[in-house]
Amino acid sequence: MAVVELRTERLVLRGWRDEDLEALVELDSDPEVMRYVGDGKPRTREEAAAGFDRFRATWAELGYGLFAVELAETGELTGWTGLAVPTFLPEVMPAVEIGWRLFRRHWGQGIATEAAREALRFGFEEAGLERVVSICHVDNEPSRRVMEKLGMRQDRLTSVPAHGKQVRVLAITRDEYEAIRSV
Repeated sequence: MAVVELRTERLVLRGWRDEDLEALVELDSDPEVMRYVGDGKPRTREEAAAGFDRFRATWAELGYGLFAVELAETGELTGWTGLAVPTFLPEVMPAVEIGWRLFRRHWGQGIATEAAREALRFGFEEAGLERVVSICHVDNEPSRRVMEKLGMRQDRLTSVPAHGKQVRVLAITRDEYEAIRSV
């Protein structure tokens, strides 16, 4: 399946282009951006490139995945948002996770919420998902707030087996999403 293109008031959620790789390398090598991701370490160029390849392959495999997010007005890449399978946390499987990662210069502008809201809509209304989770490090308050703005509620606190970091899992079902949308 080809990546669909979605639009919000300020953003374009689109497929990944070859020229996006350098931006992803920059994003994933920023220690502050990666502080609450995985083991908290920045990614190498090779790790970012492998992630980039997975982003593109996931769409063909699942019919959903991670979108590159750009500002509609300028075309500047702000980061990414979208849907993935959180195999790193086996206890929540089977599951689909919504997530996001932005360049620091785009933090605090509502971009994560706006982009994730559209990706969540896509997940329920177009990809036919029944439940979506979101997972963040327990100290990552900005991401937790985005999750709550999406209507997600606390599901559990747990630890990631690979590195032992404690994470918060929030979730929303299709029925809960539809109830929020109809208000």
